[in-house]
Amino acid sequence: MRDFLNETVRNMKPSGIRRFFDIAAEMDNVISLGVGEPDFDTPWSIRETAIYTLEQGKTVYTANAGLKELRMALSRYVKAKYSLDYDPLSEILITVGGSEAIDVGLRAMLSEGIEVLVPEPSYVSYIPCVELAGGTPVNVPLKLENEFKLKVEDLEPLVTENTRILIMPFPNNPTGSIMTREELEPIADFCIRHDLFVISDEIYAELSYGDKPHCSIATLPGMWERTLTINGFSKAFSMTGWRLGYACGPQWLISQMTKIHQFAIMCAPTTSQYAAINALEACDDKVAAMRREYNRRRRYVVHRLREMGVDCFEPFGAFYVFPSIAKFGMSSEEFCTRLLQEERVAVVPGDAFGKDGEGSVRISYAYSMESLKTALDRIEHFIQSL
Repeated sequence: MRDFLNETVRNMKPSGIRRFFDIAAEMDNVISLGVGEPDFDTPWSIRETAIYTLEQGKTVYTANAGLKELRMALSRYVKAKYSLDYDPLSEILITVGGSEAIDVGLRAMLSEGIEVLVPEPSYVSYIPCVELAGGTPVNVPLKLENEFKLKVEDLEPLVTENTRILIMPFPNNPTGSIMTREELEPIADFCIRHDLFVISDEIYAELSYGDKPHCSIATLPGMWERTLTINGFSKAFSMTGWRLGYACGPQWLISQMTKIHQFAIMCAPTTSQYAAINALEACDDKVAAMRREYNRRRRYVVHRLREMGVDCFEPFGAFYVFPSIAKFGMSSEEFCTRLLQEERVAVVPGDAFGKDGEGSVRISYAYSMESLKTALDRIEHFIQSL
């Protein structure tokens, strides 16, 4: 009966993150620094809004593209925050998390033979979504010497007549790397020169810690019409389980994505959509407070790792560090396995995010300072034993 399975799905490897943490879940006294999930409660006003709408019986389907009120709030929000201008009625789609937005965006544009440039290391879903949509992923190595930023010289040799799309995963998971406007400008010129479309995953946009605000590539000259901007509520607003994201882009693309979303999903969760309006309109101070705490943890983790002799560039986005463990003479898998077995600390092997992540591990600092201190003490003990 296996012959009934789709060959692409059958050959697809499960997520390296989940596989590793399934092992950790069976062990006692483990401190996990692996899951990319905020440790903060969803702000109370968001939860209160959800409760109130449930009490009012607002539990029916919304429009396929999402509540009009939410799309209007998002239009105002992205304009104020990122200088992005989208028509709420035709250029914004509410999705089940940012992951669905990535999936339907790729499905709307890909067919067999079309190539997609995928920088790596990066989020584990990009390549499977490209393959499921019938496209061909082309790996673009992000290099430690460039602080895992994307460079035109890394892209140029990989472009063919079949290349149509570039995925821009910044701020980056797993590296925490960001790209400033000045660093994005040559990438934008490259995309215009080669007539490429960009899928810009900006789910960590609100978690940037440098002295410059997050810049969306869609704001650069000539890029609005060739960019799909993806974001969501999971990371910035600590709303992972609410499963709500959104895509902003030109009407010709959003209308086709909405058709796929309509037949596969119908609409995003109604209660989550009402709650998200409150998140956009009343929670800037809560987001700022969470960002300050993440920044404190970021500085602490980088300092401790460097203090114990681990090579670690300073990340300025998301809530991850991506230190190199190459000097210890082990693969990422072996390092993480031994650390888990010997010290009961779970981190993610770098190759879970693509082969170019080999030699590093991902450590999330979306955990309490108490957990971080204990875990880093154990990591230090493990490294000293080596």
